[in-house]
Amino acid sequence: MKQTNKKITKHKRPSWDEYFLQLTEMVGSRGTCDRGRAGSVIVKDKRILSTGYVGAPAGLPSCDEVGHEMHTVINEDGTESRHCIRTSHAEQNAINNAARIGVAIEGGTVYCKMTPCYKCAQSIINSGIIRVVALKDYHGAKRTKEIFKQAKIKLIILGDMQTYKDM
Repeated sequence: MKQTNKKITKHKRPSWDEYFLQLTEMVGSRGTCDRGRAGSVIVKDKRILSTGYVGAPAGLPSCDEVGHEMHTVINEDGTESRHCIRTSHAEQNAINNAARIGVAIEGGTVYCKMTPCYKCAQSIINSGIIRVVALKDYHGAKRTKEIFKQAKIKLIILGDMQTYKDM
């Protein structure tokens, strides 16, 4: 048998974090608010437990249908930031979806597009999730970082700050 000296190109597999973050992008494509179209995936032992995306509560009109419900927040330092509050966040929906069908997420990791907001961070802590991996940082995540540190939640942020219109 003749042997050939054909060069073999080795496939580079994504890390588990890269893999699950890529899945959050697909999940987020179902989102109904164009200020992020964020997705979230909750994982434990390399197994997907739940997913969620940014969207209005079931049966209610979404941003894509009727526009944003914008609120202006005055931050501690006097700066203002704008937030759409019509939708539930991806992390919230992933936690709610798990609860709805009785899936335990305690001890899991949540993968998300941005560092979770303060309210989502509270839900993450209370649900028993122990690790958060975010593709980008969120401009309003100062308190999130503080309470994650206090609660000993491991937070990994892989990229730069997420920016969008009307921040």
